[in-house]
Amino acid sequence: MKTTRVFIGIFGRRNQGKSALVNAFAGQELSIVADRPGTTTDAVKKTIEIFGIGPVVLVDTAGIDDTDTAIGRQRVQKSIEMLSIIDTAILVVSDNHLESTDKELISRFKATDTPFVIVHNKSEESPLASATKKLWESYGAPVVECSAKLKSGIDTLIRALVSQVPESAKEERSLLGDKVQPGDLVALVMPQDAEAPEGRLILPQVQTIRDLLDNHAIVAALQPEELDIFLRSHKPALVVTDSQVFNQVADIVPKDIPLTSFSILLARSKGHFDLFIHDTPSIAHLKDGDKILIMESCTHTTSCEDIGRHKLPTLLQKKTGKNLRFDFVAALEPLPNDLNSYALAIQCGGCMVTKKQLWNRVETVHQSGIPISNYGMALAWLTDIFERVTQIFHS
Repeated sequence: MKTTRVFIGIFGRRNQGKSALVNAFAGQELSIVADRPGTTTDAVKKTIEIFGIGPVVLVDTAGIDDTDTAIGRQRVQKSIEMLSIIDTAILVVSDNHLESTDKELISRFKATDTPFVIVHNKSEESPLASATKKLWESYGAPVVECSAKLKSGIDTLIRALVSQVPESAKEERSLLGDKVQPGDLVALVMPQDAEAPEGRLILPQVQTIRDLLDNHAIVAALQPEELDIFLRSHKPALVVTDSQVFNQVADIVPKDIPLTSFSILLARSKGHFDLFIHDTPSIAHLKDGDKILIMESCTHTTSCEDIGRHKLPTLLQKKTGKNLRFDFVAALEPLPNDLNSYALAIQCGGCMVTKKQLWNRVETVHQSGIPISNYGMALAWLTDIFERVTQIFHS
């Protein structure tokens, strides 16, 4: 099931034609192109569709050799940070030459297990020599000759990218494929409250509906107010609910009907599921003054019904009876440097980020020795139904 876009980063020295390559890919002027080195300052992102991969975000980064000034070094650091969010890299070079900065990038690609393609650009000025191509292929990556200016070699580059993008980036684990059978009736409880987007469903709901349809299940979508009436005449194989109405839904759904949440499904699909299961009960050990890190993977305006900024903090303090402090990071903002000062982290479902992006953030917290939970699992624990809503995944 395809749920997120694949991120492809464009790296290299200044004035190698990175931005021109992005424009050639997309067929329009998305990045500023100039002969003067250092035109690209911050990463520029553009979403396109690549046949054989699907939706792709091209990330055009600043020149990796822009170290002459303090601002230049900040740009370089931003470019390097992009390695934590991309699935595949393109290294753009020209004139049959690799600088030490290019070789350092290749080392970083390998250290972060990032597949990459070497693109020899500006072939209209200096064609790629066969000896150079053979030498560069020894780095373990495809080598492609291109001319972004003439828009030649793009098809060859696309074929190379299709071969390099990891299958795990193209496909994520089915949300419910191993838990439902064709013809099973699954009830989705989706409250349309103040937090629901105007005129549309939130992404986890859409993803779950599509996954169930792909697995030939029958989907019944309803709000909490209709659930009791629905259950009087139907017995679904599973009920999936928004975590924010766990208490209300758990009271209505009979114990013999499996129950879980959209956020828990996403946690299982994205990875670290067993870690969340193991760490969530650490909520019971929170003490007065402990700091909690709330990790949102999207950006949006908030209201009094916001789950991460309001409901979770309120429930955590009420359930534990402790005076807790909360910090928040949104989207792909850098995590705090002082992770060791936190007693617990809680990650959202991650519907807006790739599996690698979410994995890197959760793994960073885990390696710091900080217990980490997931929105849905934390809410389940706080409402005393943690075992019930995770039981279906133990069998």
